[in-house]
Amino acid sequence: MLLGSLVRPARAQTFDPRSAVPPDSLKAKLEILPQRPDSLRQRFDEQRLLTRLQAYSRRKTIAGRAVSAMFNFTRRQEEQAGLDAVLLDRQFDRHNFKIVRRINIRTLDAFGYNLSDSTRVPRTAIEKAGNALHIKTSRSRIRQVLLFRPGQPLEPQALAESERLLRQTPEILDARVLVNERTTTRDSVDIEVLTKDVFSITAGVEVGTPTSGLITAGDDNFLGQGHQLANSYRYGREWPQSWAYEGSYTAPFRHFLYAQARYRNEYNYRSGGVSLTRDFYSPSTRYAGAINLNAVDQDIPLQAPPDGQPYVYYPLHYLVQDAWVGRALRLRSYDLGYENPGRIIVAARVINTHYTATPQPTDIPAPAYHNGALLLGTVGYSVRRYYKARYLFGFGRTEDVPTGTLLSFTTGYEVSSVLPRRYFDVRIAAASFSANSGYLYGAVDFGSFQTVNQPRVWQQGLLGTELTAFTKLYHAGNWQYRHFLSSKATIGLNRNPGDILQGITNDRGLRGFSPGQPILATSRFVVNYETTLFTPLSLLGFRLAGVAFADAAWVSDQPRGGTPFGGAPYTAFGLGLRFRNEFTALRTFQLLIGYYPRGLATPNGIKMFESTRETVTFNDFGLGAPGTAPFQ
Repeated sequence: MLLGSLVRPARAQTFDPRSAVPPDSLKAKLEILPQRPDSLRQRFDEQRLLTRLQAYSRRKTIAGRAVSAMFNFTRRQEEQAGLDAVLLDRQFDRHNFKIVRRINIRTLDAFGYNLSDSTRVPRTAIEKAGNALHIKTSRSRIRQVLLFRPGQPLEPQALAESERLLRQTPEILDARVLVNERTTTRDSVDIEVLTKDVFSITAGVEVGTPTSGLITAGDDNFLGQGHQLANSYRYGREWPQSWAYEGSYTAPFRHFLYAQARYRNEYNYRSGGVSLTRDFYSPSTRYAGAINLNAVDQDIPLQAPPDGQPYVYYPLHYLVQDAWVGRALRLRSYDLGYENPGRIIVAARVINTHYTATPQPTDIPAPAYHNGALLLGTVGYSVRRYYKARYLFGFGRTEDVPTGTLLSFTTGYEVSSVLPRRYFDVRIAAASFSANSGYLYGAVDFGSFQTVNQPRVWQQGLLGTELTAFTKLYHAGNWQYRHFLSSKATIGLNRNPGDILQGITNDRGLRGFSPGQPILATSRFVVNYETTLFTPLSLLGFRLAGVAFADAAWVSDQPRGGTPFGGAPYTAFGLGLRFRNEFTALRTFQLLIGYYPRGLATPNGIKMFESTRETVTFNDFGLGAPGTAPFQ
């Protein structure tokens, strides 16, 4: 009776006792903790500076209007939202194997819209003018990328993988693929697909000297169909051919088929070709393959000349017919509704080479070039996982980081009536990522030919190593920064005369480096370091970052290859600014100043240049075409 007298009608609890106790900063999630400026990490009062600048932009003077037009003080919602590090999450597992009833696709223009804020629309004249020039991606192109179809069961991870694949296409900035929970039934689902385009028309000018530079132009989403058109023209070279051109046209089709036509013309090298490819674009891909036709017309040096003497070049012309096919075998999974990410992949390839002109020197020995075919086969084990991150190459945009493990063994046989050879190649690669510690990728690749007839000699060997790393994202008030480190080695072993690497400029070595004389190497080791400081400022729609870099490259010009550490390295040190517009295909624009102690054509070793080079490049863990280790 006493207990019954204490009974009262149940009411909803309106007070959480935990709210009276300050949260544990070591265990509480970020969204629980109060968002206050950290006075210990603020080196100066940048909020006061931004407030004053924002107040100045409200003035109706010419200077005030200029500041208002150049800077954007609105804090972006993407930066405030939380970020789930795991990309292939399982939030839609309860919908696995339901029938897809309908797919609703909505595409947004490049400027003024936001996937996380539906109230944002184009307001300024620049945004409206940019959208007027832009052709939105067609729904048919979006359907090409999706891994599910109406009337078919929804496979596990198809939603998350489709979202990642949409972000990987050059014409789409970001994407969301979600289940419409309001219309979902016990046996069927409706899928909502929302994408945001980039402004796909690209153009750029990289000025090296007053009389030389690089002009680029293209479109990554021609007519809204995902077709890619790329052109680059380099002028003002000091070599016998003062210009160079490279262009390509790529068209996508259903089932991730891509057709491409390409052409390249530069000093001592001309090539053209067509191809039809389908890669292992996703862990769920079962078949991949390609057909390639290439024609190459080049002039090669057979040996280094004496000091002060020019190189002597000899013609080398050939045609290459290339075809391969691969099959991915799924491993058994003991978790229903979730596939085992591991794959056993087998692939075979045929490369047929026909020479129409070969070097014929009279005073020195020349390598033997003979028509023949190279038969290759690969067996590998691949594990692929993807994570989400921000502030790698973009300013707050969701970016996909590939991790996993790759082990592959390639063997082959070169059919030739004169010099038949075997080929062997082993590749090991692995990568890990954590939001608290950063990213680390390492790879080792060794390949070489071996003559079949006695004596058995190893020829055209190559040892390649690669290291990529970046730290976690550090904070200093509203400013954020990361450190990046990459290294790549290409070491030739018993190479043939004429096997020359393509220098140490830009992506292959020192950024912005323009040597006075061609650097023809047979071995190369490169180290690149960079610190990127992401600022909260925006200039004409471009987010601003500061860059500091240091590069070093060791090379060897020994005819057969060998260690590249025999001489002093070429080095570069520099500072600059990076402007990145998340809404255009040409997203990165860098203005840099570099100092080069040796090798530069200018007498003081200082050069100002513009570059679109990314900080680092990711390597996926899906096996591609069997091939020889690339010597380039």
